[in-house]
Amino acid sequence: MDWPLSVALAQSVPELPTGTDWSYEMKLDGHRMIMWRTDAGVRLQARSGRDVTAAWGDLALAGHHLPAGTVLDGEAVITTENGRISFEAAQARAASSPTRARRLTAQRPAHYIAFDALQLPSPNGDIRARPYSERRAALLILLAGLPANTPIQAVSATTDRDTALTWYDTLHNQGIEGIVAKRTTAPYRAGRTGTSWLKIRHADTIDATVAGFTGTARQPRALTVRLPDGRITLSQRLTTALAAAIAPRLVPQPGRAYTQGGDAYTPVSGEVVVEVVAGTTRHAVVTVVRLR
Repeated sequence: MDWPLSVALAQSVPELPTGTDWSYEMKLDGHRMIMWRTDAGVRLQARSGRDVTAAWGDLALAGHHLPAGTVLDGEAVITTENGRISFEAAQARAASSPTRARRLTAQRPAHYIAFDALQLPSPNGDIRARPYSERRAALLILLAGLPANTPIQAVSATTDRDTALTWYDTLHNQGIEGIVAKRTTAPYRAGRTGTSWLKIRHADTIDATVAGFTGTARQPRALTVRLPDGRITLSQRLTTALAAAIAPRLVPQPGRAYTQGGDAYTPVSGEVVVEVVAGTTRHAVVTVVRLR
């Protein structure tokens, strides 16, 4: 299995599927992460393929308890004092320098919520072609062998649709942003998985390509994004953490460009993808929530 690994993505749907061949998992509001336990140590990979080990040193340390040859897919999450999962805290950690990340780790340690086993130690190797039900069973067996106080845990899952809907209706304030339904007979497929992984979310979001920015390349104030329907629009002002995370990825081009609404911006080259919350009207507000 080669680094970086392309991750499986869920398709948004208006309601959960029904049937006996579905498992339903809590969708946590954190940072998607692949955990690689190699003979040399532990590496952590973001969804984009970037190496984020330095920002999540506590999870890398915990990963050493896994047997060499293990690769897991999951979510890095941080909870607040009241036990709520905080995406803002995870975003701040992800955007931090190694020094600041260590300080944040001491204040709020992270947890790694694993939802798939992609590779097991020899002689098993790559198990992505196996059905979800087998991968889930292998994950639970693997994590059962870790120390009792490990921050690496399995995501909560059920085959009962009513239980999943209860989670969806009652746990939103705890940082559970939705439910992912996974077909129990399906393999792990990179990219949008069609009807194999389906999700419902309280506030659905979409991916958008960055077309440019306002402010400076070192301190972008807002982004100009190209939405899936072709609209090019200016986002709301970026948070400090988001601006710090996005700035290194911006490659400005000469000249100025303009949105359909007449807002001027500095165009960029390359393909930087962000997740945004966007309305459907022409002049809807667009808010960037994370870097992909």
